[in-house]
Amino acid sequence: MPHYMFQATYTAEAWEGLVRRPQDRARAIRLIVKNLKGRVISFYNSFGDYDVVIIAEMPNNEAAAGLSMAAAAGGAVKAVKTTPLMTVKEGLDAMRKADKASYQRPK
Repeated sequence: MPHYMFQATYTAEAWEGLVRRPQDRARAIRLIVKNLKGRVISFYNSFGDYDVVIIAEMPNNEAAAGLSMAAAAGGAVKAVKTTPLMTVKEGLDAMRKADKASYQRPK
């Protein structure tokens, strides 16, 4: 099953609620991912540009997009970024295909 990295940034209002009443948001995300026929591999709180990082297996791009849309529509996040991930083998296969593509840069 394809893997994806999801990154999200909470709104100030969401942080206000989480600070007042800390809660495990990974549980809520696991349920949504399960409903989309996926599986959360890891869930992290982070700091910097994004507050949450999730690695998940999703059955396809539509399911991955559905998770991002559900998070964005919920109102608790102000930014969501979804990154498809490749295994090392897939990356090597892509490099080999790129070599055979015969791309020539503009002159």
